[in-house]
Amino acid sequence: MASFESAVRAATATEVYGPQIAFGARHNRTLSIAGRLSLSLLLSMALIFAIEWITRDSASEALSYFLDPMRPAWTTAGIFFFLFLAVDAAFGRENYSVILIAPLALIPALVSRQKQIFLSDPLYPTDFLFGRQIMELMPVLVRDRPWTAVGIVVGLVVSIIGLIWLSHFAWRRFPVMTRRQRLTRLAVALPLLASFYHIMDYNNFSWIRDRLKVIPIMWDQTENYRHNGFVMAFALNLPMANVTAPAGYMSDAIDKIPTKPVPAGTTHRGKPDVIVLMSESFWDPTRLPNVKLSPDPMPTIRKMQSGNVFSPEFGGMTANVEFEALTGFSNAFLPYGSIPYQQYIRNPIPSLATFFRGEGYVARAVHPFQKWFWNRSAVYKAFGFEQFKSEENMPVMQKRGIFASDESLTKEIIREADQLRDPFFFFTVTLQGHGPYEANRYAKNTIKVEGNLPEADRQVLATYAQGIKEADDSLKMLMKWAKKRDRETIIVLFGDHLPPLNTVYPNTGYMNDVTASRKGSLEQMKNQHETPLVVWSNKTGPVKDIGTISPAFLSYHILKQGGFEHPYYTGFLGNVFDQYHVIDRYMLIDDAGKDTAAWSRQKTTPSLIRDYRFLQHDMMFGKRFGTDRFFQSHADLFANAIAAAP
Repeated sequence: MASFESAVRAATATEVYGPQIAFGARHNRTLSIAGRLSLSLLLSMALIFAIEWITRDSASEALSYFLDPMRPAWTTAGIFFFLFLAVDAAFGRENYSVILIAPLALIPALVSRQKQIFLSDPLYPTDFLFGRQIMELMPVLVRDRPWTAVGIVVGLVVSIIGLIWLSHFAWRRFPVMTRRQRLTRLAVALPLLASFYHIMDYNNFSWIRDRLKVIPIMWDQTENYRHNGFVMAFALNLPMANVTAPAGYMSDAIDKIPTKPVPAGTTHRGKPDVIVLMSESFWDPTRLPNVKLSPDPMPTIRKMQSGNVFSPEFGGMTANVEFEALTGFSNAFLPYGSIPYQQYIRNPIPSLATFFRGEGYVARAVHPFQKWFWNRSAVYKAFGFEQFKSEENMPVMQKRGIFASDESLTKEIIREADQLRDPFFFFTVTLQGHGPYEANRYAKNTIKVEGNLPEADRQVLATYAQGIKEADDSLKMLMKWAKKRDRETIIVLFGDHLPPLNTVYPNTGYMNDVTASRKGSLEQMKNQHETPLVVWSNKTGPVKDIGTISPAFLSYHILKQGGFEHPYYTGFLGNVFDQYHVIDRYMLIDDAGKDTAAWSRQKTTPSLIRDYRFLQHDMMFGKRFGTDRFFQSHADLFANAIAAAP
């Protein structure tokens, strides 16, 4: 009887309290899921904090990274959170992803910290293209910090053993996920990770990326890593690491490249001094339709103009144009969006500096800004310049706005040149023409702007045109000085890219948008990428009818004007220039002015272009099979430097 009553009471309780029990079970499941997700988020935050602590060598700086709302610490933690969810779902174990992902994230952070100690730079994805450089750090580390080296080895051994044990333990003990849980997590995590990957192309503006505080600072990698954090900055640099050897690259391929024999003796008229001026954002603003500038802001350059440079960039990325001008190599053979100065120049590279030094010249780079910008200090050393005159070791320059004036820089070039007896090669990057072109930068604008333009655009154009006038005046001053010299002096001036004039372009009808197109018709691309070029000698005057050329062919014209012969710069590049005047990522322009669009996607590549790419890859990433035959002065210069090293 008692059993019957107990059963009745139990049945009655189930009927009355069943919904509450079910609700409680669901509530507990919800709390359990929330707890597990919260744990994954906390683990992702802890991992990012550990990475930043290691790379910054400061817990307080790592904490500041998280507390600063203008930096993407929480965005990075969120990405790792969704990555944890996806990997957990793939393996079917709660939080198993931490064991797999944490070592993969922490080891590069440790390597980056050691690289910063010895080489001052953080770890880049492209460093793995130069594995030898990383291995060369090991003897230095052992010699300089033996106990640190021992600690790293012991730590690695212990870590490997610990990870194996932990993986085995976690597989047996961590909660197993249901099929529904796994599919739900994958359905949420994978689309979000894919969408974030889509917005990471820094070549295009992304409103979402901007809101997430991910700001690509590619011209200053130190600041890039400081602001974005190690993981995010490393990810921003990933696209540039994909540099593969072109099909067919090998020693035999380099040996088969024909070169013009260099004649015995010399063909130069003595040894002329050479001054190359890469003028910041220098362009001919009178090209703009529906506006009139008076007087002409560039009468000297218009009279002396030799042709045009077809810039591979627009509105910025000066270093990429500089790379072509100094090396004779082309950005067209590198991954889209790459910046050689930041990603690839890790070892000595042949350049005009190594050529001129081989001829007994003083080779000096001059730029009135800080030496860290675009990594120029390290790059110029790799290019073989003996000295880099930067803001840190130059006299105080007069300013135009916040930038050193062209006039002041020109006077400094003249002063340095007058102190030298040996022939010299100066490569100078000006600064005055840099944007933005705010109103009232100049005390007085002497160029009148006429036309139906909004007042804001009129002020921008007036400021820019005044800068062009002062650049023109500075070139005139330099030429006047050169004409009084006994030694032949060659002056080369070119603009690195069109200026960022923003709405001036669409409002005048010059372009449809505020930025240039990457692809388009020949006429359109010339309008949006041509900058003036002057090649002038105090003995023979301006060289005329050079046409429109890639910056990579400037070295050919400079040495040709100086009367020099060189197996690469006048030999091989001369052969290429005989057939192609512009080599762009999306377009070839031949000597007759005919364009070939999308040439790199065609089944066959012209043999000269193929050989050009072979040589560039060989010297930048390959075995340097062509050094002795094509770059003997470079080989001699750095062989002597290595022999002289202690």
